[in-house]
Amino acid sequence: MKRIAILFLFTSVSTFSQSTDEEQLKAIYNQALTNSKCYGWLDHMSNKIGHRLSGSTGAEKAVEYTKAQMEVLGAFDKVYLQEVMVPKWIRGEKETAYIQNGKKKTDVAICALGGSVATSKKGVTAEVIEVQSLKELETLGTEKIKGKIVFFNRPMNPANVEAFLSYRDAGDQRRSGAKEAAKYGAVGTIVRSLNFRLDDFPHAGATSYGDLPKEQYIPTAAISTNGAEILSKQLKDNPGLKFFFKQSCYQEADVLSYNVIGEIKGSKTPDNIMVVGGHLDSWDLADGSHDDGAGCVQSMEVASIFKNIGYKPKNTIRVVLFMNEENGGKGGDKYQELSLKNNENHIFAMESDSGGFTPRGFSFEADDKSYAKIAKWKSLFEPYLIHVFAKGHSGSDIQDLSSKRIVKAGLRPDSQRYFDYHHAANDTFDAVNKRELELGAATMTSLIYLIDKYGI
Repeated sequence: MKRIAILFLFTSVSTFSQSTDEEQLKAIYNQALTNSKCYGWLDHMSNKIGHRLSGSTGAEKAVEYTKAQMEVLGAFDKVYLQEVMVPKWIRGEKETAYIQNGKKKTDVAICALGGSVATSKKGVTAEVIEVQSLKELETLGTEKIKGKIVFFNRPMNPANVEAFLSYRDAGDQRRSGAKEAAKYGAVGTIVRSLNFRLDDFPHAGATSYGDLPKEQYIPTAAISTNGAEILSKQLKDNPGLKFFFKQSCYQEADVLSYNVIGEIKGSKTPDNIMVVGGHLDSWDLADGSHDDGAGCVQSMEVASIFKNIGYKPKNTIRVVLFMNEENGGKGGDKYQELSLKNNENHIFAMESDSGGFTPRGFSFEADDKSYAKIAKWKSLFEPYLIHVFAKGHSGSDIQDLSSKRIVKAGLRPDSQRYFDYHHAANDTFDAVNKRELELGAATMTSLIYLIDKYGI
């Protein structure tokens, strides 16, 4: 009889807790969908400030704006700036390019890749050799590459349902193509934009010359997918055609910028820190509404929701808007450096950097015990059509954040449309759906609530 009573008590407590959590998530989603500020914040950042490339005036204005909004919100115990030195790369004049096929000249859309050097003032004109991989350069060797422009034309693999897998697998040609081609005497590289769709938007992104001597740097640019298709087709008809491109980008000395941080001090265990954030910088071709204005305003919305529903977190929560994810990662590095210096104990970190599309779930970096605990909460999210709980990458700015024991998570929105806009001139405010953005903020807030309540 006694054993039955104890079992009944345990079952009742468990059921009550489940019911309480269901009601709390309902309140969170209700707030996000009826009383959120994130869409308005994003409107201002996108349409009043514009692009926020590290070291630019736009980046400075975004720091000032988001700090002011956090202060006005009244949800934080303190709001402050964290100094960080960031690279300052400037695109210069708009790039030009064309295919010279006999007497026929075909203009194509390109953009210099971030970190690239400029061409000469006259531009670069040379024959083109098309390749599908970095490894193919080894097969061709200096004899076939020297003096030519290497055209990396490996598309993102359309067979992957998870679009980020395709992006990851195709990304090495953008990141390292110029460095590797230069070793064989190439005079420049042109890289197919990382995008499933055929369109006329070249997609930016960072490139690296690694430890290559500066005198060996060669200019590199992304070409639109339509442009890549045209160039590849014309090369098949005439392997001896020439390609011209001109760009005037340059690198200046590093400049001072800031991570923007809002902190809610924990009511019971303030030494345990939970981070939620996105990166404040964006590429300079557009206003970066999806990448990553969305993640920044969603993270700010977490604090707004907690304030509006009257939830007082047990652990300290920090909203961190990182600077310089796109072309250096200096903001994330500085945050980690100071965390170690101050001996801080981070138990959880979440990043939103996959666009403001409909949320589908999370990817987790966690030990097996913590992951098993978190996976049991999946049923709480299913009424909101959140169905993906999986181990995987959490986010670039938090990837190196370390503590004695920490769980990291990345918000996983639907990825099918993300690369239509990623790093391109069409990553603008009109591409963001208000409800999808708000659902993402609610989903992030819900997981933070559960981690805060139950621990890891």
